[in-house]
Amino acid sequence: MQAKRSSIRRHRRASAFTLIEVLLVLAILVVLASMVVTIFGGTQEQAFKDAAKGQVGIFKTAVNLYKFHTKNYPAGLEGLITRPSDEAQSKRWAGPYIDSSKVPLDPWDKPYKFAAPGKHNTESFDVWSTGPDGQDGSEDDIGNWDA
Repeated sequence: MQAKRSSIRRHRRASAFTLIEVLLVLAILVVLASMVVTIFGGTQEQAFKDAAKGQVGIFKTAVNLYKFHTKNYPAGLEGLITRPSDEAQSKRWAGPYIDSSKVPLDPWDKPYKFAAPGKHNTESFDVWSTGPDGQDGSEDDIGNWDA
């Protein structure tokens, strides 16, 4: 009878996890989770930057088409959607030049900027996003002057 009890205790002990084993598995899971968050966190930020670059490219094309039709740059990006009030330009306007009822915001929910003549492109125009930090004129701005 004593041998039977001893065998049952050994069997229970062998089939259960020790506290050290459970903690080791938890530590491994935490390390893996932190690696996944780090990898995918950077991916989302890069996707936002790529989306802003794409939208800046769309604005650049639309502004050039606006200038081709009206012989002038728009006063702002809203000019790509609404007809100009100037009668001569209004006759030549062939817009809207972007497929939207209002100028879209950048991926960080800030308005895109426009200047003609531009600070970077002094012979034409600048169109840009203030980037992740939302500060105009900082290194993370994304504009049509970037190659």
